[in-house]
Formats: sequence, structure tokens, C-alpha cells
Amino acid sequence: MSRLSQTFTTVKPILGMLHLAGDGAAAKLVQAEEEARIMAGEGVDGLVVENYFGEADDVERVLDRLCGLDLGAKIGVNVLRDDARAFALAKRYPVAFIQVDSVAGHLPPEADGPFATGLAERRASVPALLLGGVRFKYQPVLSGRPEDEDVRIGASRCDGLVVTSDATGQPTDMDKVTRFRAATGGTVPLLIGAGLTEANAAEQLASADGAVVGSWFKHDHKDTGRVEAPHVARLMRAVRSLRSAA
Repeated sequence: MSRLSQTFTTVKPILGMLHLAGDGAAAKLVQAEEEARIMAGEGVDGLVVENYFGEADDVERVLDRLCGLDLGAKIGVNVLRDDARAFALAKRYPVAFIQVDSVAGHLPPEADGPFATGLAERRASVPALLLGGVRFKYQPVLSGRPEDEDVRIGASRCDGLVVTSDATGQPTDMDKVTRFRAATGGTVPLLIGAGLTEANAAEQLASADGAVVGSWFKHDHKDTGRVEAPHVARLMRAVRSLRSAA
């Protein structure tokens, strides 16, 4: 049994992104709680608190609020550009998982060793599940290694790999998912990291073990929008149908 399946009791868990939009700290907190309640109420399995539009301090304020509520969804954290802060927050709050956008492939060889050592130490310091990216959207490829080697190394550094194509909202390349699965020999869960919709959920989740969803839950299906319940409900109905069929 993988740590993903130990953390989430349902198959094909869906993790919803809280991007922390809003004009100022107070507005960000209000919007994040509103969006968290919508997603959890529609059956989203996990909530990723991420400083996409905010700062690391906003992440902490939202974690503090959400961890005091009983929403029924697992709480996770991703502090962009500051992995150390994410792990520090995971020590302070009962988060179930941490997402790190890149765990291998994004650094030149001379920097990769120290990064790997630091990541391993931080990972050992918290009980949270670690989800990591390899050749993730917007991340450079500087390792000088073949893709399959980066994937195998990345898989050894985390509990699940999040796979994307090149941009936010862009459907994840299923050939890439297939290559990642082959490289790891199926030993590590793979999650779709971008572009999941109710229309493509059957195809995407047939090859993956779960997904992270952000833009599609919003009113215009763009990262700048606000989460709307009907969009969440439609996708989660599709996911529940797939789970029932399985």
C-alpha cells in the first residue's frame, strides 16, 4: 500500500488548489476559507494551500484558519520558491501532505546533491506525505540527465509524482504520464497536475492515481477567477462515476 492510499481513504483522490487571491491579507483569508468550504462541501479530498497569488505569511494564516475547522478534507501546503518554509509549517500545523513543484531535474549537478540532502532531512522531520514534480510546468531542466533518470531519482525523493505539461490549465500529456509510469515501474503514485476537467477525467485518471485541480474549479476556468460550486460539483460527479465503475 502506498503512502498516498494510506493518507487518502478513497481511490483517485482530487486535491483542490487554494491560490490565495484577494486584495490584502484579510481578503485572501476570507476568500480562501470560502473556496475551501466550497471544494470540501462538494467532496474534494484535499486542499492545497499555495502562495500562487499570496505570500508565505498568507499561507500560514490560511493554514491556521483551516486547521481549526472540520471541513472533511485533508489539508496540504505548497510554499512556492521556499520549500523550507513549507516543511516548517508542516511541523507547526497538522497538514497531511506537502507539495514541492520540483524534486529532481531542475538543478545543475553541483547543486543537486546539496538539494537532495536537504530535502531528505526535511522529509524525515515531518510525517506528512510528500508530493513532488519532475520536469514540472515552468521549471527548468538543468540536470543533464535523461528524463527517465530524473524521474527515477525524483520518485526516490518523494511519495508521489505530480505530472504536468508546460503551463497552468494545459491538459497533462498522457504520453508523459506513460513514460513516467514506465520509468518508475509503477512503484510510485502519479497525479495529474494540470488540466483535469470533467470531459477528460476518464482518460486522465485511467492512467493516473489522482489529480491536483486549480483553474478548472474557477468561474472562467482561469487561474485568476474565483472557485464556483457548480464547476467543482460537475468534476466531482465525473470522478465519483469513475470510482464507482472501477
